[in-house]
Amino acid sequence: MRNMENEGQSPQPLTGGRDDQCGPPLPPAPGAGQHLALDLANTAIALPGGQSADLLDTPAAAQHWLTVRGLAPAGADLRETCASRLRALREEIRLLLAARVAGEPAPAGALTALNDALTLAPAASLLHWSPDRGLYRAAAHPTTQIVEHALAALAADAADLLTGPDAERLTACGSAPCNRYLLRHGRRHWCSTRCGDRARAARAYARRTQRDAAE
Repeated sequence: MRNMENEGQSPQPLTGGRDDQCGPPLPPAPGAGQHLALDLANTAIALPGGQSADLLDTPAAAQHWLTVRGLAPAGADLRETCASRLRALREEIRLLLAARVAGEPAPAGALTALNDALTLAPAASLLHWSPDRGLYRAAAHPTTQIVEHALAALAADAADLLTGPDAERLTACGSAPCNRYLLRHGRRHWCSTRCGDRARAARAYARRTQRDAAE
């Protein structure tokens, strides 16, 4: 599903996850407060002018996102390996959301990735063996364990969103080039006031252009 202007051009990233050319960061899309998976999907943002913003572009940014949402402690000290796993899950969730909105079959690879994430977090310390210690129980590396619990929680929320009553309200923002998802309220299909204003301005411009061409 493509929803970007300047077809054929790769979006240029903006640092820090901010819409630096178009004002302050966008507010959360409708539904992001109820579904962390929707919030995660919307951390990769397409912006006007072929630019983009990634709210998880660095380990520090990914840790901040997880911490604010109660999925990781403030001192987790995430590294790039963990941040890249979070971004990878985001892309799989976006594929599943896009398929659901378009009424298309869910991509098999995305389903596998989501199911793998669902089973990441063990319920107990696992049993291990080593020549010097023999049998012993131990949890995964603390940071890895934090990330795996976060990924499992996000995957579970994505599964709930895609199979629950909110799935019927799931839609993509109707204001190009925005690529965010939201839960529709009434007839609204924009993720923010800014996108709504841009869509209305685009429609008004198209009407003026057609009127001028007819004269």
